[in-house]
Amino acid sequence: MQNNNTCKKGFAKLIYLLLIAIGIISCKKLVSVSPPINTITTTQVFSNDVTANAAIAGIYSSMINLSSRDYGNDQFSNGYTTLFGGMSSDELVFYYGSALPTYYEFNNNSLLSSNGIVGTNFWAPAYSDIYNANAVIEGIAASTSVSLHDSVKNELTGEAKFIRAFCYFYLTNLFGDVPLALSVDFNQINYLSRTPQSQVYAQIIQDLIDAQSALPSDFSVGSGERIRPNKWAATALLARVYLYTDSFANAVTQATAVINNSSLFGLDTLNGIFLANSTEAIWQLQQNTSNNGTGNATIEGYWILPNPLTTGSPIWYLSSQLLASFETGDQRKTAWIDSTNDGTGTYYYPFKYKIGSSNYEVGGTATEYYMMLRLAEQYLIRAEAEAALGQIASAIADLNVIRTRAGLSPLSGSLTQTQVMAAVVQERRIELLAEWGHRWLDLKRWGTAVSTLDTISYKAGNINTNQLVWPIPFSDLKTDPNLTQNAGY
Repeated sequence: MQNNNTCKKGFAKLIYLLLIAIGIISCKKLVSVSPPINTITTTQVFSNDVTANAAIAGIYSSMINLSSRDYGNDQFSNGYTTLFGGMSSDELVFYYGSALPTYYEFNNNSLLSSNGIVGTNFWAPAYSDIYNANAVIEGIAASTSVSLHDSVKNELTGEAKFIRAFCYFYLTNLFGDVPLALSVDFNQINYLSRTPQSQVYAQIIQDLIDAQSALPSDFSVGSGERIRPNKWAATALLARVYLYTDSFANAVTQATAVINNSSLFGLDTLNGIFLANSTEAIWQLQQNTSNNGTGNATIEGYWILPNPLTTGSPIWYLSSQLLASFETGDQRKTAWIDSTNDGTGTYYYPFKYKIGSSNYEVGGTATEYYMMLRLAEQYLIRAEAEAALGQIASAIADLNVIRTRAGLSPLSGSLTQTQVMAAVVQERRIELLAEWGHRWLDLKRWGTAVSTLDTISYKAGNINTNQLVWPIPFSDLKTDPNLTQNAGY
């Protein structure tokens, strides 16, 4: 089936990019987004355990799956943070260049306030998921049904708070100060102003602490699969948030709790990490394999891998800066990078996911799930926090765990704090390459984004502090007089 449709699918991909570029795919007002079609705010939804569980499962489905018309639901939670964060940093290059300006604005750090992608693919879906999470929290709290048991109420409320925290983490890191919507009440959320990032982080932390105490410590809710967040997913995200907010001792504590849970988690082989239910997976999302658009591929794998793999044109390829940053003998370069030559040149692309548009099957077995949180990041979080606290030996030991798996020699125990921090930067760059925009967020929080990216020819002169946050969507500014635009837009 795939061989007969190779040209068709490749053409469809390009057409979709063009539709976004010219604005045919529209953006709604987000903070006051309407309830979903099945209206999860209705009392009937929270009348028993089964329907309440279906409501929360529906949020995960909206986060990972394409819409029924094959395209139009690519978003921050199923690949776009990797792609557009990668372009904004020094990871990915857009193959079609300025031919599609709406995409290339990310690539050369010259975003305009009129860019529709920031609204359609980031702001809108994140606030939609937050709205639905709020609907679950409020619906469960209001339910008096004896068929909705307290244990289920507690667990699902924890999941909803985790989802809300997850979405707000990316919103505030991409847009800065953002409206903090904690209700589905139209009167409360219709004309919200922007909340300072410190308060957004405080809410994220509180939601994750609540989720930790409410969620199970195993994967029973997902019937043994790692597709529903549990206590350890909340702990892992909390470790990251503490690192981002310079609460280093807390970051060490939370990351250690995950790392020490060796009965559930362990570093996997380089080619095993992104498989379904990998031992490294803390939380994954499971795609709908019957979807005609992507089948059993992850959406990220579908977009990144060329078709055919070795002779097709990529849409995104790895930058020369990233390729040059690998140490000799690093096995991650072999396992996670492949190349294609489409007749115009050789391009290297991320190969963490192996199933894409050239080999997916509609209705096929999903051997890969989409990785949301994984164990290796926890070692890197702890190493960075330890280095910041002056715990140099411990930081080196954690970095060496990651390096050993990659086939690299261990770091010397005589490194200085400055050298250890440089090693953290290097290991995060390689280990988390083309994954959730980590490089973009890292460069910004370290304060090195402008100096690093201004050395790249197609970014030089464009990248500045204003470009480190993305513009608030124009559609929301127009309908909410309390919203203000980010500086420079």
